[in-house]
Amino acid sequence: MNLNLAVLIDGDNIPSAHVKEMMEEIAKYGNPTIKRIYGDWTKPHLSKWKDLLLQNAITPIQQYAYTTGKNATDSAMIIDAMDILYSNKVNGFCLVSSDSDFTRLATRLREAGMQVIGIGEKKTPNPFIVACDKFIYVEILRNLTEKKDDVSNKDKAKQSIDSITPKVINLISTTIDDLSDEEGWAFLGDVGSLLQKKQPNFDSRNFGFEKLTPMIKSIDSFEIEQRETSKSKHKLIYVKNKEKPKPKPKRRTKRK
Repeated sequence: MNLNLAVLIDGDNIPSAHVKEMMEEIAKYGNPTIKRIYGDWTKPHLSKWKDLLLQNAITPIQQYAYTTGKNATDSAMIIDAMDILYSNKVNGFCLVSSDSDFTRLATRLREAGMQVIGIGEKKTPNPFIVACDKFIYVEILRNLTEKKDDVSNKDKAKQSIDSITPKVINLISTTIDDLSDEEGWAFLGDVGSLLQKKQPNFDSRNFGFEKLTPMIKSIDSFEIEQRETSKSKHKLIYVKNKEKPKPKPKRRTKRK
């Protein structure tokens, strides 16, 4: 299904540096028919956004901070989201923020049958992440940009790449078991989809891999098999857990 997306950006909680890459990423999942960013544009810290808004056709929504310590931007964004929901003009939302205040909004939109994609920094609280169907870290987009630059920037990019921990390997392993046939094989496309449902922020790019396939290949715990099919020119990729070697029985020592 081709998604028509409403992209709503919390200008107070998202850096402006990689908005171009962010919009390119969003385009992978659907057509961003509505693009709005919320903030108090009289404040100097939002000045970096101004040229970028014109370049990416994002509509700025002015929201004055009426009270110190209260985020009026959140309220404006939530009200707009509900108005858009009931307009029936979109079938998906992209909420761009690192603020957990949008957790209930993401949940409500999903209850209404909307596809919800979240984008935020790695500091984003987990409740907001798991309330989305998919969550993408801004740091991934930063890495993609820095790969095109010099070696020193590549070193900086490596600093934000997560390591593949035993917990990650176990998540993949149990997901394969959930989908495997009698011989233990599971279609990798289905594995990727279920991983996303279990953990919305699971993304091979977090670990330095453009796709899931090379990530799986890099882990010694799994086997990969390519299968030809008459229905497609492309080979289908299947994965299974490697069988763990059985421990050798201990020799009993004879008592003298």
